[in-house]
Amino acid sequence: MILSGAILLGTLAFAQEKPLIVGNDSDSHGCKPSTGYTYSQIKNDCVRVFEQKIKLTEVKPKGSSTSMTAVIFSKDMKKAEVFLPEQNTGSLILTKLGKSKAWKNGKYVLTPYKKTGYQIKKNDVVIYQ
Repeated sequence: MILSGAILLGTLAFAQEKPLIVGNDSDSHGCKPSTGYTYSQIKNDCVRVFEQKIKLTEVKPKGSSTSMTAVIFSKDMKKAEVFLPEQNTGSLILTKLGKSKAWKNGKYVLTPYKKTGYQIKKNDVVIYQ
């Protein structure tokens, strides 16, 4: 009798779970994470990080997979937005430091790397380039 009741309750609970339908979700900005969209503070719109022009790869991956991030600059180049996997709250805005070619926010610094690339440092250690 107890076992039958447990099975019945388990079946009812399972039946009430809604399956995730791609595109059927949205965050507080109306972006749909299941379709790859996340909110960009600089663009004030939903973007797909993997479609951005400036993409950086993790330098020393911790596991068997390598993560990537993207950088979006404001039109005046005074702000840079980075989408770090460790930032569970979305993106991070870095601000240009005077006339230098670096953008900073706390322990994160974005600087030009070689002729056409960039690198992100955390506590003076390169984590993406």
